[in-house]
Amino acid sequence: MVQTMRRALYPGTFDPITNGHIDVIERAAQLFDHVIVLIGENPAKKPLFSEAERRQMAEESLAHLPNVSVDVYHGLIVNYAQNCGAAAIIRGLRAISDFEYELQMALINRRMAPEVCTVFLAPSERYIYVNSSIVRELVRFGHLPVDLVPEPVARRLHSLLLQQRQKSHY
Repeated sequence: MVQTMRRALYPGTFDPITNGHIDVIERAAQLFDHVIVLIGENPAKKPLFSEAERRQMAEESLAHLPNVSVDVYHGLIVNYAQNCGAAAIIRGLRAISDFEYELQMALINRRMAPEVCTVFLAPSERYIYVNSSIVRELVRFGHLPVDLVPEPVARRLHSLLLQQRQKSHY
């Protein structure tokens, strides 16, 4: 019997990647042979970091997971899933407020590609409130949330804060 690789996608903007994301990715990496963290764009959001920076931070933050890779994609996630032979799309659920939107996306994806499942994973309770928007807001107000992000992201945010402080002194 030929075994096929069970591949999953974990899409998001990851601006920046947080410890909550890492927690979900680690869980997914235990369930699937290969997980692709897929960095995309959300036209409704103005990103703090470029795609290249987000990719680099994600790659550095996930280096400890040999079965995880990072890619960038513009388009429908379900199309990428079909093209790479992914069995599943991973979605993190932090609160009931996430569920309605995520369920709608899962249903439309199933309609478009019935062979691709959506798998909902909850982060550890210590990260249940963490998201990239909170991290960006804290940084805008001069706080470095080192306990919410992996070390490569903390370094980049620290550099960003130093730049903000230098600009405000002129």
